[in-house]
Amino acid sequence: MQATWAVGLMTGTVLDGNIDVALIRTDGRTVEAFGDYALKPYDEQTNQLLQQATMAAQSWQFAEQDPEVFALAERQLTLAQAHAVQQVVEDAGLSMCDIGVVGFHGQTVLHRAPTPTQVGATRQLGDGALMARTLDCTVVHDFRSADVAAGGQGAPLSAIYHQGLLESLNAGTDTAVLNLGGVANLSWTDHAGNLVAFDTGPANAPLNDFIASHGLGRMDRDGQLAATGKVDEDKLQVLLQHPYLQQTYPKSLDRFDFSAAMAQGLDVADGAALLTAFTAAAVGKALDLLPVRPSRLIVCGGGRHNPVLMKELCKRAAPHCELAEAFGWRGDAIEAECFGYLAMRVLGRLPLSFPSTTGVPAAMTGGVISQP
Repeated sequence: MQATWAVGLMTGTVLDGNIDVALIRTDGRTVEAFGDYALKPYDEQTNQLLQQATMAAQSWQFAEQDPEVFALAERQLTLAQAHAVQQVVEDAGLSMCDIGVVGFHGQTVLHRAPTPTQVGATRQLGDGALMARTLDCTVVHDFRSADVAAGGQGAPLSAIYHQGLLESLNAGTDTAVLNLGGVANLSWTDHAGNLVAFDTGPANAPLNDFIASHGLGRMDRDGQLAATGKVDEDKLQVLLQHPYLQQTYPKSLDRFDFSAAMAQGLDVADGAALLTAFTAAAVGKALDLLPVRPSRLIVCGGGRHNPVLMKELCKRAAPHCELAEAFGWRGDAIEAECFGYLAMRVLGRLPLSFPSTTGVPAAMTGGVISQP
């Protein structure tokens, strides 16, 4: 396939009220150019619908009948993201005729990892056919369902894109990519070139929920609260005995598998300090699972903006934790770029997931293609 402009979209499970929109010129194998990137906020009504849908999913648990709010939220978020695409494409001096494909991840409301006795399940809200009609452009969506149906975890899917970024640096086994979204995920390549990826544990979700529960906003901005608190090391060691952290990869998480309840009974500052330290220490436990322990993490995602979390990562995970920007990457844009890249791979019938990233039996493609 020839390289073309693709648009990637991402809204994370952290529910920060924003849409990440990134332009990337790619053939699904290499990146020819990075285009515009923007963060576009949802309107308040859409944001509230997404919050309601996510909470409704906790009771739904993949029952036969969808909660009514799913359909409402799906239509609203689809139209909002389509409008965001139009804005970013226009601001870049392009038209939709210049766009080969839109990679539309949608909003994850529930994710259940497979077990030895139960197939996994995952649900993203997003109407790809509606977006294709609205934009008059090819849209790839529903990236995870095929992987889950084949027995995979359905996550993380960003690993193949992270691998491409690492290869552009000629990085060795001493370097891994860490993404800090609602949950944290790690991508790493071994000596033989085999790609490994898995969710390490929570990232921003429990901390954000904890801060919000105290009426102090949506996040611990710049780690200001954690910086004034003290980590209860005894409580931290108890939390680090969680079975998930001992489990071998591949493995994946729902944003609520680790919750703000981990800081129950602590004041705001000490609770923020504990949750921040736990995220970092869980990454350290994840690195211990690899056959060669990386000494350098290239950190992307919203969590990298928290200087206390970055400091804790250096203390509890790897001695060298560096921001994606230090390598010429756009740390906020990487996940959105990834879904533009993956959309092109779907069109080219290239694999998205692998036995060592999601646990599927063999490398496989996925996604659903909707034409205008």
